[in-house]
Amino acid sequence: MPAQRLGRTSLAALNTFGVQAYADELWRVESIADLPALIAQLNRAGEAHPLVLGAGSNLLLAGDVHRPVIQVGLPGLRVLRRAGESFIVEAGAGESWDTLVRWSLSAGLAGLENLALIPGTVGAAPIQNIGAYGVELRDRFDSLDAIDLRSGRWRSFDAQDCAFDYRHSVFKTADGAQWMVCAVRMQLQPADTAAVHLDYGDIRDELTRMHIDTPRPADVANAVSAIRRRKLPDPAVLGNAGSFFKNPIINARAADELRAREPHLPMWPAAHAHLKLSAAWMIDRCGWKGHRAGDAGVHAAHALVLVNHGQASGRDLLALAEQICDSVQARFGVRLEPEPLIVGTATL
Repeated sequence: MPAQRLGRTSLAALNTFGVQAYADELWRVESIADLPALIAQLNRAGEAHPLVLGAGSNLLLAGDVHRPVIQVGLPGLRVLRRAGESFIVEAGAGESWDTLVRWSLSAGLAGLENLALIPGTVGAAPIQNIGAYGVELRDRFDSLDAIDLRSGRWRSFDAQDCAFDYRHSVFKTADGAQWMVCAVRMQLQPADTAAVHLDYGDIRDELTRMHIDTPRPADVANAVSAIRRRKLPDPAVLGNAGSFFKNPIINARAADELRAREPHLPMWPAAHAHLKLSAAWMIDRCGWKGHRAGDAGVHAAHALVLVNHGQASGRDLLALAEQICDSVQARFGVRLEPEPLIVGTATL
């Protein structure tokens, strides 16, 4: 069916924080064939720079949205072709990411199991370069198709074009923000020959609890899902967007100075001889875990997760995030950065 236009629309059910905000205009798109005409129409009306919305799982609405919102519902899951010993699979941008993970495993293909149960859509995954339990999207990425929201031009992006970095890609820059991801292709291995990655977090312990000695990729997905369910709140029960802050990355000299003051602060090697710090540890040490200000709060079990206990506004959550950033900077000299896209009149 053609793209569906709605007028002023509540976005409360379209963001996992569950905050109330309104879009002046919302379009629902379920076919790539409808996109060129829609983009041309928006540009003729002088309504460029729409907000592209997937599942709203990496988003904080700090106010109403006074530009068109395109809700992506582009479907599709298929094995595209064989590439040597690997297979290229393609997924529409509107598919659930976890649906892709489970579908690929059911098709006998491995590689995404460590990324099981990450919320959101396939289209959002490369924008954020999602990652968990020792694997990032870029480790499995082949290419993607995107459309220019200004001109309607189509383009295919390979990994180099995407400029992946820690929770970052070209699509989060001014030069790349005009591209809307429509389909993503991943390179996966046959599950019966693929190596499993177990040396991150609690995966091995979880598999032991499951009485699994020789895990298959599907077992790893089940273990990761169990860990995530235990550690992170379900957005359907308690509004949240997962980890709200990135783990800061600093150079070796700054890390040595900080380690001298805070010898117990967890640090891990990062690219370019830098080190990654534990944002959760710093937030916890500043006393924020379990904090609540009205209905805006910090999860009692995970200091990185901001939560909406019911009626918090986006501005309430943003104000809390700013207070956390200020306190971490005052104690550790490190400025935290948010993971979610913040939309509205104010930002961190």
